[in-house]
Amino acid sequence: MWLKIGTIFRIVSVKISLYTKFEMKNCIFCQIVEGKVPAKIVYKNKDVIAFKDINPIAPVHILIIPQKHIESLSKTSDKDIKLLGAILRSAANIAKENKLEAFRVLNVNGEKAGQTVKHIHFHLVGGWRNVSLKMESDPEGLRRSQ
Repeated sequence: MWLKIGTIFRIVSVKISLYTKFEMKNCIFCQIVEGKVPAKIVYKNKDVIAFKDINPIAPVHILIIPQKHIESLSKTSDKDIKLLGAILRSAANIAKENKLEAFRVLNVNGEKAGQTVKHIHFHLVGGWRNVSLKMESDPEGLRRSQ
C-alpha cells in the first residue's frame, strides 16, 4: 500500500521535531535560557542572553547566545539576520557597560573548529591592560596577557 506524500511529510516532520526537542532539552545553553542551570547573567532581552564564561580566556569573557536554539552559524538562514544583528549589537552594548576599549567577538562553528556546545554562541573577550594583541594570538596568549 502506498502512503500519500503528505502523510510521509508529516511523519518526517514529527521525527525531526522530536529530535530537535530532545536536542534542546539536552543543550546546556537552552537550560540556562530556561533558568534550569545557573549562570552569571549579565544581559538579557527577548532575543538574546549573555553570561560569564565559566572558563575565561580573558579578564572579561562573556558568552552571548540567542534564546532560540540554533546549532551553529552555518545552520542559520536569512530569517536569522535580525537575530544575528541583535547578538552583535548586544556585544557592543555589553562591551560598553564593561568599559572595554578594545575587545573581540569570536564564533566557533563546528566540532572540527572547536565548538563544544551545539548552540550558536559568541565569545566577547577583552579587558587586557597594557597589551596590544595580534590577530594570531592563541587562547593561552590571551590568558597570559591578563
